[in-house]
Amino acid sequence: MSYVSQLFQPRIRQKIRLNALMDFLKLIPRGVLAILHKIRCIGVTAEMSSQEKSKLGIFNHLNFFQFITGIIVPVAGLFNAQKFPVSGWLVVCMPALVSVGVLVLNAYRKHQLALLAYFVLYPLFICVSYINGISLGAELSFILYGILSVFFIQDIGYMIFSISFSMISYFFLSVVLKKYTYQLEEINFIAYLINQGLAILYIFYGLYFIKTENGNYNTVLQQTNAAIQKQSNQLQQQATELDQLNSLKNKLFSVISHDLKAPMYALRNLFDNMQSQDMPANEIKEMIPEIKNDLNYTVSLMENLLQWAKSQMQAHTVKAHEIDVTELIEDVRHLLHLQAEAKNIRIESKATGPVYAWADSDMIHLILRNLVSNAIKFTPRGGLISIGASELSAFAEVYVQDSGTGMTPQELKKVNSQDFYTTNGTSQEQGTGLGLMLCKEFLAKNDGHLRIESEKGRGSTFSFTLPLS
Repeated sequence: MSYVSQLFQPRIRQKIRLNALMDFLKLIPRGVLAILHKIRCIGVTAEMSSQEKSKLGIFNHLNFFQFITGIIVPVAGLFNAQKFPVSGWLVVCMPALVSVGVLVLNAYRKHQLALLAYFVLYPLFICVSYINGISLGAELSFILYGILSVFFIQDIGYMIFSISFSMISYFFLSVVLKKYTYQLEEINFIAYLINQGLAILYIFYGLYFIKTENGNYNTVLQQTNAAIQKQSNQLQQQATELDQLNSLKNKLFSVISHDLKAPMYALRNLFDNMQSQDMPANEIKEMIPEIKNDLNYTVSLMENLLQWAKSQMQAHTVKAHEIDVTELIEDVRHLLHLQAEAKNIRIESKATGPVYAWADSDMIHLILRNLVSNAIKFTPRGGLISIGASELSAFAEVYVQDSGTGMTPQELKKVNSQDFYTTNGTSQEQGTGLGLMLCKEFLAKNDGHLRIESEKGRGSTFSFTLPLS
């Protein structure tokens, strides 16, 4: 071995010892924390709520620390055997044994029995010690029992008994009995100070954990209340929607049963008369226009019902793509020109060029068809209907304007409501209000909005917006 290595070897060994000592000191807090965690988890089950687990953990820690405190007096008695009788020493050991018993009961999941043992036996054995003339310097512990009983005990009667027992014991031992044969203060003053200090620490420890637990419990309660309120709002919203759907269903059945019945009866009567009475051709011809009008209405109603049913089954399906609104206007004009010519109504397009929007073409086609059909219905013979479309800065606007009967403010309010509102047209055409409801629903799905302007005797304008392509 070289001189240099001999010179540095003691320093290396010293550094190794120092590192080992530091590593050992680092392990101590972890070991203590691990022990405290194991003690806190004694008797905890998966079925317990977070609040119950927290309370049990605090209860286990209190019993563990009171066991540590409880052995101070017996240890002091061992070192002062001439001042401490054997019977007295056995009595002062009992509170510490109670703490051990409580932890064992919790380990076997006898939680209620553990609470009973703690709040009855612990103060009872301390009282027995004082009655036997041994002052443990633990009078403040009775205040701790009173505080903890409020926190741990659920039963009101049991809680009142525990508080009363603790306070009466404290008053009797501190005020009535003042002279004791054996006083810890005289036997071992340091142990007496430690006992008093720990009793004060336990009181603050108990109050701190009660405050913390109550704060956590209040937070959980607030979160639970917020979740319940949210669920309540959702249920209320769902109940409102279900009520609206139920009302809609009733109205639809009423409309279907009433409005489909008339054209079917008319056809049946026509065929019955043709079969049984051998009606002449001229009489049949006279009846056909009215029946045809009823059938046109029925076809329109059936188309709207089928579209509505489809929209309900595919509530979230909107196949939006780039559409040219002008092409849809021309298609609707061609589709309804016979219906307009029957009343000598002219339909003109004011769209001068392509107008591109982002929407579902089938839905927009149905909206235009319903609005134009509605305009034809309420426009007198020889009237005019204008359809236009234009691109604005933020959206595309489409309108259907007629020179029809118009609406009063009261009628306009009913039309804007969610109810099925309709009146007979200028040629006594019937309606259900379902078409306008479909228009509003389909526009909402395509991020559009319907606006109605009308004045009695001066016609109406139905316009809607769509997102630009």
